[in-house]
Amino acid sequence: MNTKPEDAALGRSRNSGIGQIRIGLAQINPTVGALDGNSELILKFARHAKSAGAHIALFPEMVLTGYPVEDFALRPSFRAASRKALVALAHQITEAEFGQMVLVVGYLDETDGAPQNAIALIQAGELKARYIKHHLPNYGVFDEYRNFVPGTQSLVARICGIDIGFAICEDIWQEGGPVAELATRNIGLLLVPNGSPFERAKDDRRLTLVQKRAKQIGAPLVYVNMCGGQDDLVFDGDSVVVDAQGGLIARSPQFEEGLMVVDIDARLSTSDPNVLISDIPNAPYDRIKHGIASRLDDCEEVWQALVLGLQDYVRKNGFRSVALGLSGGIDSALVATIAADAIGAKNVYGIALPSKYSSEHSLVDAAELALNTGINYRILPIEPMVTSYMNAMRLDGLAEENLQARVRGTTLMGISNQEGHLILATGNKSELAVGYSTLYGDAVGGFAPIKDIFKVDVWRLARWRNSIAKVRGETPPIPESSISKEPSAELRPDQKDSDSLPEYPLLDRILALYVEENGSIDAIVHAGFDRDLAVRIINLVDRAEYKRRQYPPGPKVSGMAFGKDRRLPMTSHWHE
Repeated sequence: MNTKPEDAALGRSRNSGIGQIRIGLAQINPTVGALDGNSELILKFARHAKSAGAHIALFPEMVLTGYPVEDFALRPSFRAASRKALVALAHQITEAEFGQMVLVVGYLDETDGAPQNAIALIQAGELKARYIKHHLPNYGVFDEYRNFVPGTQSLVARICGIDIGFAICEDIWQEGGPVAELATRNIGLLLVPNGSPFERAKDDRRLTLVQKRAKQIGAPLVYVNMCGGQDDLVFDGDSVVVDAQGGLIARSPQFEEGLMVVDIDARLSTSDPNVLISDIPNAPYDRIKHGIASRLDDCEEVWQALVLGLQDYVRKNGFRSVALGLSGGIDSALVATIAADAIGAKNVYGIALPSKYSSEHSLVDAAELALNTGINYRILPIEPMVTSYMNAMRLDGLAEENLQARVRGTTLMGISNQEGHLILATGNKSELAVGYSTLYGDAVGGFAPIKDIFKVDVWRLARWRNSIAKVRGETPPIPESSISKEPSAELRPDQKDSDSLPEYPLLDRILALYVEENGSIDAIVHAGFDRDLAVRIINLVDRAEYKRRQYPPGPKVSGMAFGKDRRLPMTSHWHE
């Protein structure tokens, strides 16, 4: 792959006219490590793009390997497999089937044994050029300085007479670097493959950024993003195309795999390209109509993220069904509804595990939820098992409460082993923050769909989902009493969450300041909260780090999720 400047005969003829080019944005859902499957997916969408008359098929960042690959990038065998898969893919891009269409494919490359986040330009079986990501994010969920070495060279390729520059994801988030260089090189079009994970309201920030960069380079910008779930990340797509003034030309739906085909007007022969692929402009052709998908509101985009995150975790890890403890409370009701939307109600198993402290209305609410959603439901009382433990050893107080939770956890894991279900943990972000859970009890499971959702948002999402059902003419899935009743773990007589914690609206405001905004005690007090309460909550958060480390993964939807976003020592004597 030669990316050195071509012969000077290419020249630099500025403002020599406007050409048309059709781009197919492949917003697809790869799987990490599935090189053969990802290759097939790329070919499938390349064929769709060719059928639509595209001159370029643009794929997301590291689409061939899946993303993020994390420390797979450090394995020589995986890097070799990626390069081999790229060559094999190129051999299938025959001129007979694909003509002169160019594929832009993200993959894992290396130079002198150093791993690189790269894209390749493929045409008619040949690898025409490659570009290496310059800016490696090293914040939040990203550890790319650990996994890659940065590129140093920009790339401009002339395709259909248009001098096209390339950047990869973080390259456009940082000032300077390849975008600034491409601006000086006077490109006619910028293509940007991305693996940008979802978080609330990030789609608006992306659009603003893309518009800014288009104005900076003075050329249209095409931004394609990955779609799908990968462990605790969800990629929402939201691919966009803007003109040189930042005007929105096209926008794809969030959380949907698909191909968006866009016609773009771009200046011809504006730069000195590194590689010449085709110098002849396209003859004028009939343009297609572009769609601009509406932005989802906050509840809908969070819901779609939770559904897609669970759906792909189940699918990509080879599960067919999920199970959860169905208590009749709001958290388990919400998780069950998410699961039903994600993988179908027939594949969801709700199990009521009442103790002697469980109220009758809890069982009624659990049964109603199962009836409303159509999920499988059974009742398995835990009292005989708890009694056996209590006959063998004397426990009281908190130890007795936790024993009940652990019997439930052990029972669910036994059912998982016997029947093959993935167990879903039902804890929310508020509980996880302050350690209001029982290790090896209600914290057991393989996936935790609402671990990044504060309790106030659990209620909000439940009401939103019920309202959507009403609009559709369906039975609202979540019983009103599950939403309205006071939360309780029901591990002792008349227990309420408020016995141990402040009311959730108050608690969640403090948690948002401390956890998501890294606010100090003084900042929390300045925001109007009592200092003693702030100290108490912060101490609970700090002491619970060891529990969070052992909690299952779940979809990241906030800007500061527990896990890779927020990493603190479990052993620490530091206090605010």
